[in-house]
Amino acid sequence: MKKQFCKMVCLAIVSFLFLGIVGSAMAADSTWDTIHQRKSLRIGVVQAPPWFLKDPASGQWSGFGYSVGKAMAETLGVKLETVEVTWGSAIAALQANKIDIMFVLDATPKRALAVDFPAQPLLFYALAVLGREDLNMENWSDLNKDGIKLSVTQGTTMERYVTKHLPKAKILRFPSNGESVAAFQSGRVDAVSLFHPPLIAMQKKMGKGKIVVPKPVRASASSAAVRLEPDKRWRDWVNTAISYWYVTGESQKWYEEFLSDFGLDPKAVPAIQKELW
Repeated sequence: MKKQFCKMVCLAIVSFLFLGIVGSAMAADSTWDTIHQRKSLRIGVVQAPPWFLKDPASGQWSGFGYSVGKAMAETLGVKLETVEVTWGSAIAALQANKIDIMFVLDATPKRALAVDFPAQPLLFYALAVLGREDLNMENWSDLNKDGIKLSVTQGTTMERYVTKHLPKAKILRFPSNGESVAAFQSGRVDAVSLFHPPLIAMQKKMGKGKIVVPKPVRASASSAAVRLEPDKRWRDWVNTAISYWYVTGESQKWYEEFLSDFGLDPKAVPAIQKELW
């Protein structure tokens, strides 16, 4: 009996020590602590205006996502570091501790199994239409007419939506966004439908057409992904920060500043603050 009791005590001590070591390791690996110890914030960046844009001459980054990262670094009193990734490799970069946050990554149930997301969305974007300057596109019903030709990308949310809501229009389906936009550029269609952010750079490149978010608005939210870890201080601080900047209008201001620098009229581009739609 005495032997059994000693054995149980020894096991309890070993378990306690093990949990203490694991707890210390987890605390040491905490993103919140590491950012302050390293004195830098590492954000993932990818060449994708208006979210991120790299100047090939200077190597300097700009864009909405970069502005959010810069504001976070300044608030935390640390240096901002940019780490080039792709949309497809961003989650792996978070898991491998190569970056601390990735902006403009939509929160989905599948992604939430691998990374964490704050409760507050970073921004909102909507299904939009890039069409002829003279084309009435205020409502989706304006496009639901015989003689209207619209291009979309196959197998996407855009295709499913316009197929359901524009039965009278002629829908041309293409394998990629580029081909869908090319159909509008060449005049084969009257308009092309995509979520509005990618249309911004495409409109500038073509130098033609207008971007409209038809009513009723088909909106989606985008977020900021962080590492999935027991210590939630970093995720919760990110939630507070992006919520504050969204509510105070700072996020929309950063977005509009980039659009202006990019050579676009912010008034002609849909907002990322859904209350402004």
